[in-house]
Amino acid sequence: MSLEPINPDTALELYLADRENNVTEATIYSHRSRLGHFVRWCDEQGISNLNNLTGRQLHEYRLWRRDEGDLSPAAEKTQMDTLRVFIRWVESIDGASEDLHVKVRSPNLTGGDNVRDVMLEEDRAEELLEYLRRYEYATRPHAVLTLMWHTMMRVGAIRALDIEDYNSEEQSIQVVNRPESGTRIKNGLDGERFVALSDEVCMVLDDWIDQRRPEKTTSHGREPLVSTSHGRVHRSTLRRDCYRYTRPCISTGQCPHGRDIEDCSATERDNASKCPSSVSPHALRRGGITHALSEEWPMKAVSDRANVSEQVLEMHYDQRSEKAKMEQRRDYTDRL
Repeated sequence: MSLEPINPDTALELYLADRENNVTEATIYSHRSRLGHFVRWCDEQGISNLNNLTGRQLHEYRLWRRDEGDLSPAAEKTQMDTLRVFIRWVESIDGASEDLHVKVRSPNLTGGDNVRDVMLEEDRAEELLEYLRRYEYATRPHAVLTLMWHTMMRVGAIRALDIEDYNSEEQSIQVVNRPESGTRIKNGLDGERFVALSDEVCMVLDDWIDQRRPEKTTSHGREPLVSTSHGRVHRSTLRRDCYRYTRPCISTGQCPHGRDIEDCSATERDNASKCPSSVSPHALRRGGITHALSEEWPMKAVSDRANVSEQVLEMHYDQRSEKAKMEQRRDYTDRL
């Protein structure tokens, strides 16, 4: 098949124009919104011709969208199913490799998949943070996982932070949307906020900046708070940090699954996610949120801090049992 070059923006506009007479206006709006994320990702990745799009890149987009969008399995399935339809259409106009659409993967949902329940439990979080405090103090993983747990930030927000966003004296950090210089955050301007920090978190950040942080400046003249020797940290690096250090064998030296640690494939570079007990940044964020609620933080305070609506918070993040919620409400019965 002879392919004709086409960029993602043009492909999206042609696709929507083709469907206008066959679907409702609401469907057009939904598809434009969902596929707009794919076009944005292509732009960030430097993909200017869909002729060259590969199955591996489609999988990388799926992981990026899952983290960047903080998606439930049901939402992820909707996004990826729409992308599959779009890619199949692009194939039909000789814009992408034949049968590329079959490589677009999406979750197989079960009855309970509309609500996720995987999270990092409080005791495991404290265990891994204590390990990092003792053995890898003020390293990038220590700074990143401390921020993830205590601030409940998404990966995209942590990646977007600059040195100037952190105020050690006021013990706060500001999340700012800067799409023009490469760091768009979830919810755009509505995702901007100030987040208060504890003494412990500030101590780790201060020592990370003073002792460990690679001094890097981006092409836009910005100084990222979380940097590597190559510049601003990538989302994939932040995900790997999370998967790696949430493996129980890192902090305990033991495997709860009876594996020989020396021979376990999950100990190899980039394979930490294969450990049954390692968790994604989503699960760590969910654990931090549940911990805050269990400590009787008001729902509104957690909602503002984590930048998620109270409705979504209750449906997708609050993992307290109904009995635990009842016991917390008990404190208010004397006031009736």
